[in-house]
Amino acid sequence: MEWFIELDRAGHPHREEFFTKVCEYFALPDSVDELWSQYRKRMPHLVCCRPDVLHGLTRLRASGWLVAIVTNGMANNQLGKICNTGLADVVDAYALSGVEGIRKPHAVPV
Repeated sequence: MEWFIELDRAGHPHREEFFTKVCEYFALPDSVDELWSQYRKRMPHLVCCRPDVLHGLTRLRASGWLVAIVTNGMANNQLGKICNTGLADVVDAYALSGVEGIRKPHAVPV
């Protein structure tokens, strides 16, 4: 576990690099692409949202606020997380960069 913590703390910017190091360290037979694919399929089912966050968002909406999620990432992964955590039930809308074709922040010329 210490090795994982140190690897993550090193701040590897892309998960491909992370999984490459994992494959090397543990001498895994799976390819980096296969591990990345497995991770992406499981990730939406591994995350959770704290109940107080869901409650807070519900209260905001009940008091008249419109609440939305804007997120970067692959559409199927982000949508899975939004739905599996219950966030889809407590927001008015969400925008996924993988669907919209634009990432935040994106400077718009004026």
